[in-house]
Amino acid sequence: MKTILVVGGAGYIGAHAARALETAGYDALVFDNLSTGHAEFLRFGRHVIGDLADRAALDAVFRSNDIAGVMHFAALIFVGESVSDPAKYYRNNVAHTLNLLECMRDHDVRRCIFSSSCATYGLPEKLPLTESHPLAPMNPYGRTKLNVEWMLEDFAHAYGLTYSALRYFNAAGAAPKDQDARIGEWHEPETHLVPLVLQAALDDTKAIDIFGTDYETRDGTCIRDYIHVCDLADAHLLALQRLFAGEASSVFNLGNGQGYSVREVIDCARKVTGREIAVREAPRRPGDPPVLVGDARKAAHELGWKPRFADLESIIRTAWEWEQSMR
Repeated sequence: MKTILVVGGAGYIGAHAARALETAGYDALVFDNLSTGHAEFLRFGRHVIGDLADRAALDAVFRSNDIAGVMHFAALIFVGESVSDPAKYYRNNVAHTLNLLECMRDHDVRRCIFSSSCATYGLPEKLPLTESHPLAPMNPYGRTKLNVEWMLEDFAHAYGLTYSALRYFNAAGAAPKDQDARIGEWHEPETHLVPLVLQAALDDTKAIDIFGTDYETRDGTCIRDYIHVCDLADAHLLALQRLFAGEASSVFNLGNGQGYSVREVIDCARKVTGREIAVREAPRRPGDPPVLVGDARKAAHELGWKPRFADLESIIRTAWEWEQSMR
């Protein structure tokens, strides 16, 4: 049984990946400092509470376990905070990742799956976005993700590391209720559209702000590509197996290849929940592209990946089950 170190495995996506690894017969070893993750999500595999800033703790984990590969999810993710405090983001997302990569090099662990982002692309020049699109991130968060991709590429050339960088679009949803996984989207503070809309459905004192209603889109609001978190976890597993099969390092988009507007997400949530959801129209936010939709054909072709929750309603339905379970 191969041991996979899941760094940040108590977070939203990391916990779903740890679950997928355990289900597939791997020994998932979760390493998390619980600064943004949740002890309640430590339900899969084994667990070590530790921080990437602590090189001695990392070394101890690698010395005491025969680690075959690493999945790296540990990152700060709030774009606005990255603008107001970029030092925090470069330290956590880049410098601490360097600790991890050096530890992998020193302990001869050569396979890494990295949780990257479509934020590495910046403003789209052409849609849908392919992996060959120019990389021009618009904020420190996106730049930290791109910095790590560059580090991975350099470590691959210098030290023989093999990696897959997975550029997500908008992760949403939760493990289905009938599977009793008890994990879902839980950020503090919450900034993502789907959980905010569902929280407004549960609390009629809340309203959803629609930032910009005058974009050149089909209903004037921004369009985004939503991908179910379990489909993301499946892709991580397939990318890992591809590296074990001896394939070369690569980068993959992960999205459904279709976009939904803010108003369409709200309308779908109304249908799923059977509740009215109040909205407020607000000015555009600086830097919001009108449309972000990804082309994931490379992942389909090279990983054999096919989303199981490809429509918005199934994504929102699992997210709704999760939000209700939190009450």
